Amino acid sequence: MSDFSADAIGDLTGKRVVITGANSGIGLQTAVELARKGAEVVLACRNEQRGRDAEQKVRSLTGSSRVVMRVLDLASLESVRAFAAGITDPIHILVNNAGVMATPRSTTADGFELQLGTNHLGHFALTGLLLENLHDAGSARVVTLSSLAHKRGRINFDDLQSERGYRRWGAYQQSKIANLYFMVELDRRARAAGWDLTSVAAHPGLANTNLTASMQVPAMLDVLGGFVKLMSQSDAAGALPTLYAATSPEVRGGDYYGPSGPGETRGAPRLVAPVPRVLDRDIAVRLWNRSVELTGVDYGALHPVG
Repeated sequence: MSDFSADAIGDLTGKRVVITGANSGIGLQTAVELARKGAEVVLACRNEQRGRDAEQKVRSLTGSSRVVMRVLDLASLESVRAFAAGITDPIHILVNNAGVMATPRSTTADGFELQLGTNHLGHFALTGLLLENLHDAGSARVVTLSSLAHKRGRINFDDLQSERGYRRWGAYQQSKIANLYFMVELDRRARAAGWDLTSVAAHPGLANTNLTASMQVPAMLDVLGGFVKLMSQSDAAGALPTLYAATSPEVRGGDYYGPSGPGETRGAPRLVAPVPRVLDRDIAVRLWNRSVELTGVDYGALHPVG
């Protein structure tokens, strides 16, 4: 896959794709390339006007009329449920891309710590609510975006919502390793149920996107912005691991893809390894069960394994 580019993606005519956070950055680049290959693309965006602008941009760049925007705020379970209820057709590819990073402590509409609530719980609920749409596709793929930051992440079950102590980077790291626990457990359950549902993950390395806009720490951003511009790759390059994970016939459930360069910060996509604790089944199951309790979304037919 060292020579993989968006041009290598096969014809996606007849495929339906949902991408969260598709109004900018990795999500927008992913939408452009999948629409260019003929897929029907649903841009799931929190901000309606930015979403409309992205819809027009994707249509203009690709010439596709099969691009639609729908409002989705992952920080609101009401919004997640409303979005899912509006999707009545099969979904062949779901890209759980949206996220926030290192924000000051805040909570979602449902009282969850913002980063865990948006990055993990919102996507957990969304995927569960779209499960029948994925099943109806016959063969489907769920790509969940993680981060290099997962390597320092741990699930703090004693203070999952960071109520007794909040560290913005610690909370971000927890949310990103949660993404990987979810990906692996979804893969286990889909396999056990005999579903043709491929659950994989990807990360963009160090990509020059607007994700840091939510950090709200100007002094840090002055330094970080210069570092990112010097060391990072473009959002188009950062989207390649996601595109490979979403489309390559070589992908297998449980795979994790990231850049091939030094430190996985940049370069062509390749199979990479998460930290070993991501494979701790007890933690994955415990997090899954807690996520069901918090969101009220039960995956029904996808029962625990063993």
